Amino acid sequence: MMINRRAFVLGAPVALAGCVSSQQPNVAAVKPQVDPQYALMYASIDSEPFPVPAVDLDTIDPKFLRREVSYPSREQPGTIVVSPAERYAYLILEGGRAIRYGVGVGKEEAFNFQGAATVGRKAEWPRWTPTPDMIRREPDRYAKHAGGLSGGVDNPLGPRALYLYRNGRDTLYRLHGTVEPWTIGTMVSSGCVRLLNQDIIDLYRRVPTGSKVVVLPVNSTVASG
Repeated sequence: MMINRRAFVLGAPVALAGCVSSQQPNVAAVKPQVDPQYALMYASIDSEPFPVPAVDLDTIDPKFLRREVSYPSREQPGTIVVSPAERYAYLILEGGRAIRYGVGVGKEEAFNFQGAATVGRKAEWPRWTPTPDMIRREPDRYAKHAGGLSGGVDNPLGPRALYLYRNGRDTLYRLHGTVEPWTIGTMVSSGCVRLLNQDIIDLYRRVPTGSKVVVLPVNSTVASG
């Protein structure tokens, strides 16, 4: 269904193919201690048209939870930089800082968008439609949604989506929420960049339409503090 659909010409037909997965949560036997502030940050939200459940923090590696970090960058404040290798999206701030979000990205390099784009459209509780390629690959799973799925608690895009455009055209790649929060920090999608629902709501309100998005190559990493 969320950012990282790689090179616009590389995977557009399968762009929306990986918004859902069959992967199940892997809860570690020994759970790392999580700062109590995150219980509030990732609490349930009841002010939306549909309920947004609290995130089960036991299923998320704490390093993928939202935080402000040191992030020197030549990009202008307001730019989103996605690092598939690190499984992070950075919203560039003033003064060499950034808000860092954990993300899930494409399970194969060819599935991921790469390079610069703009947020051409934003949507709350967006409609999701599987691509023809998805339906061909897994007809039993996706054919029933060929006409599209309205926004709601079962929609793979979650409560928000940022649509990536290049040269005025929809690349079919998005940054979006997820119904599978335990997949954050993994390579699981067919290219979209998925965030925890509370995080995509936070990012959505911070970036206007027209904002720049840069998706780094899968084998490229960047320093962060």
